[in-house]
Amino acid sequence: MTRLAQPPPTPRRSTATFAELWDQLGQVPLDRILLTPPPGTALERDVSARLESADKQLCELVDGVLVEKPMGQYESRLAALIIHLLYTFLDKNDLGAVLAPDGPMRLAAGTVRLPDVSFVSWAKFPERKVTSDAILDAAPDLAIEVLSKSNTRKEMERKLAEYFAAGTALVWYIDPKTRTAVAYTAPDRGQTHTEDQPLDASPVLPGFTLSLRQLFARAGAAPEE
Repeated sequence: MTRLAQPPPTPRRSTATFAELWDQLGQVPLDRILLTPPPGTALERDVSARLESADKQLCELVDGVLVEKPMGQYESRLAALIIHLLYTFLDKNDLGAVLAPDGPMRLAAGTVRLPDVSFVSWAKFPERKVTSDAILDAAPDLAIEVLSKSNTRKEMERKLAEYFAAGTALVWYIDPKTRTAVAYTAPDRGQTHTEDQPLDASPVLPGFTLSLRQLFARAGAAPEE
């Protein structure tokens, strides 16, 4: 896997106003946009510094801006259960590694995302050795996002485009509110699944399926808003 020890700078998208920047970031709630470092100047090391700080803050790097990643306890519980199910499957099918929500991934120079759950095949790890780099220089083969109430449609559409541009083959967006999921094989190709329709991870993880009904039953009822 090609390594970018010091990624070359990425040209910033030009914005004349904060309103344009806000739209560019996906119209996320303003309280998720960090002002330190100043928008447009943030770097990968700022993502790592937030993760390693005493209060451990999950932030993604988008166009030189740190954007806080929302994740409540219920979303975290769902992600943990999915990780458990994936590793139970991988114990018998040694196909790759799974990362948790605090596993940053470089999708492009200057773009760092933290999927709630990531599967990365061994093909992306030379000799199956997991690197000690703070940020993994690879896109997930399967990216799973558990939607939070502060995620906006425009934000998640942008993430989809970034995942597939980086080489991700399959993306699942799981919505606890509706107890449904959408499986994407391209930014414009998504299939909605209800609790009666298990998610199939083929061909990324042939043989692995995720039952939404069992997932939500195990997680318990979502907290009331």
